[in-house]
Amino acid sequence: MNDRVETVTASIVFAAGKGSRMVGFSGNKTLLPLVAGDSLYDGSRPILLEVLDNLPPGPKGLVVSHCAEDVKHATSHLGVQYIFQPETNGTGGALLVSRELIETDPSGRWIITMGDVPLILPSTYEKLIGKLDECEMVLLGFEPEDKAQYGMIEMQGEHALRIVEWKYWSEWPAEQRELLRFCNAGVYAARRDALLRYLDRLASRPHKVRKQRGETWVTIEEYFLTDLIEMMSTDGLPIGLVVSDADEVVGVDTPDALRFVQERYALRSLTAPGEASPQ
Repeated sequence: MNDRVETVTASIVFAAGKGSRMVGFSGNKTLLPLVAGDSLYDGSRPILLEVLDNLPPGPKGLVVSHCAEDVKHATSHLGVQYIFQPETNGTGGALLVSRELIETDPSGRWIITMGDVPLILPSTYEKLIGKLDECEMVLLGFEPEDKAQYGMIEMQGEHALRIVEWKYWSEWPAEQRELLRFCNAGVYAARRDALLRYLDRLASRPHKVRKQRGETWVTIEEYFLTDLIEMMSTDGLPIGLVVSDADEVVGVDTPDALRFVQERYALRSLTAPGEASPQ
């Protein structure tokens, strides 16, 4: 791969979500407004447009499913490539359906992010990409006031080893729990060649997950993107970490979270005139 292609950044944005906790809203949550209008759910500047604008220049793929046509209509002027996810089977599943794009686009560096995190700054994405000079993959993390039931990043020096879910780390001895400082924000940068080497292994490791569908509980298979971290680190690949402010990585999955990002976006627009461009 030549140097020019190696330094080009492409992005994959997960925009398939329904937002089951957005009470009273049935659309795609990435199209919720950053600028509220007559109500919380009506207004301008869809969240997804802010996410796309904040990403580094380069090719972009949108993983869509729920209300896919609405997402396509809102972003049709941006020249993105659409990737349909036939079933919502986890973040790893969203990455797996993006495989053809990763294989055919020669960009050497990739951002993998969510379509509902509009407050992540362009400079933060640039930090993730910059750390790929020394790492195969980089996580975005934050240090919470309360660890609650977050998945935590197990570190060894400056390198991440794996993401440990609460049901496991909560049973660790107190001194071991204290070493867990950073939560996983669900945003990553990775080298293309590393991603391609590990996608088959990710596809071979589905997790059985119990979920409620209406009144019925069912067992489904999901794929966890976080498994890539442990696979790569176990093989000796360096996995980096960039730490962000907790407020910057808030995802919109509840009405309260939507109010929060709307308020923060309004404040950001006032303190940095000209940078925000409501649409």
